[in-house]
Amino acid sequence: MEQTHTEEQILELTSSAGGEYEREAVPESRWKGWKSFLGMYAGEHAAGTEFVIGPLFLTTGVSAFDLIIGLLLGNFLAVLSWRFLTAEIAVKYRWTLYYQLEKICGKRLVTGYNLANGVLFCFLAGSMITISATAVGIPFNMEMPRLTDTMPNGITWIVIVIAIGLVISIIAARGYEMVSKAANWMSPVIVLAFLACGIVALGQLGVSNFSDFWNVWGEGGEPFPGQVKYTFWHVMLWSWFANAAMHIGMSDLSVFRYAKKASVGWTSAAGMYVGHYMAWIAAALIYAVYLRSPEVESILANGQAPSVAPGPLAYNTIGIFGIIAVILAGWTTANPTIYRAGLAFQAVMPKASTFKVTLLAGGIATFAGLFPAIAMKLLDFVALYGFILAPFGAIIVFEHFFADRCGVRKFYAEKTGTRFNIAVFLAWIISFAVFYFISLQFNVFLSFVTLPTWVCCGVLFLVFSRYFQKKVVVS
Repeated sequence: MEQTHTEEQILELTSSAGGEYEREAVPESRWKGWKSFLGMYAGEHAAGTEFVIGPLFLTTGVSAFDLIIGLLLGNFLAVLSWRFLTAEIAVKYRWTLYYQLEKICGKRLVTGYNLANGVLFCFLAGSMITISATAVGIPFNMEMPRLTDTMPNGITWIVIVIAIGLVISIIAARGYEMVSKAANWMSPVIVLAFLACGIVALGQLGVSNFSDFWNVWGEGGEPFPGQVKYTFWHVMLWSWFANAAMHIGMSDLSVFRYAKKASVGWTSAAGMYVGHYMAWIAAALIYAVYLRSPEVESILANGQAPSVAPGPLAYNTIGIFGIIAVILAGWTTANPTIYRAGLAFQAVMPKASTFKVTLLAGGIATFAGLFPAIAMKLLDFVALYGFILAPFGAIIVFEHFFADRCGVRKFYAEKTGTRFNIAVFLAWIISFAVFYFISLQFNVFLSFVTLPTWVCCGVLFLVFSRYFQKKVVVS
């Protein structure tokens, strides 16, 4: 989208005053090439949370084929979603998710979405602060949170979490430029740490060939107490939709609006394969080493699940470098997550500066980080988080690709002054209620119904929009 020189000057001035083009298209002078996104995606997805997710896969009794091939395909589907949905729409309009939804949904409806989105982002960032705290606490002999812990376990834990949250919040509040720079600085160190963890763990496990590597998981086994048994479909669909809110949920419109062209969306592969694929497997390997210890055998004999605190796991594998890696990994993931949360809150409070609302988001994330339950139940939280938010992305996708051929007016709320687009609300609430009921009533894994919910929401949006828009025109 071209901008005149005068418009560019105005937007540049807004940015220099602390704005992030929250209600404007990003001008061409601020578009960025693939290098700016490569480091950010590699850093964000080679994160502290990977030190938890990798071990959690082992607790589900997953087999080698289900894990290795399931992750391979699931992450590929995620990359395709970023490239051909998120990035494609982002470079077309160059708006934040929240501003684009406002044009479709109306300000009153999108306010509720923004609040929910911002709070969920804060909880996600809080889990990353929790993970970094498990590394910072090692020199202080801090008691680590257990898999079943929900409340802070001491004053040392509280002080460390608050200190980490403060640093992360300030970096995020400095805006996209600072977030991108921080990720580029830290991501090579984090990636190297995950690789080192995997290599060291392979030696500790006595792996000398691919057959030995495969046998680390073998045919799988029974899940740990309180865990669900994962199959190939669980792994593939969970890994595809682990970031559902970001790609099919369109949250990363706020990031890719800075991209020079849609092909920059392929940089998400750095996050999925250097980050998720390699990092999850490396983290699973260091946990496999831990599971062979006498301590774990005693815990399992008592019918309990062993801890998955990432700080000690990384430290036991590669020493001080592991502590540093977990701290940095938490930072690079929490930074863009708090940045996104700040944009969500800024859309609700447009008169407040992005700096202030991002600090607010950081404060909420820090508070959430005090409670380890979110990090310890990360697989469940991520699945629920994507299930709630992804259907709103279907509204944008289906309008962009199908509105014209279905006779639906684009950006209906903006063009008519509607503050609450009933078609959007009905599409989301019906699809959410139906498939969440199916998940609960029939004990269906939530990631199994994420895609049907997303498609259902998009189709219902077009159907209801066509009906209500015609009704308004006739009247």
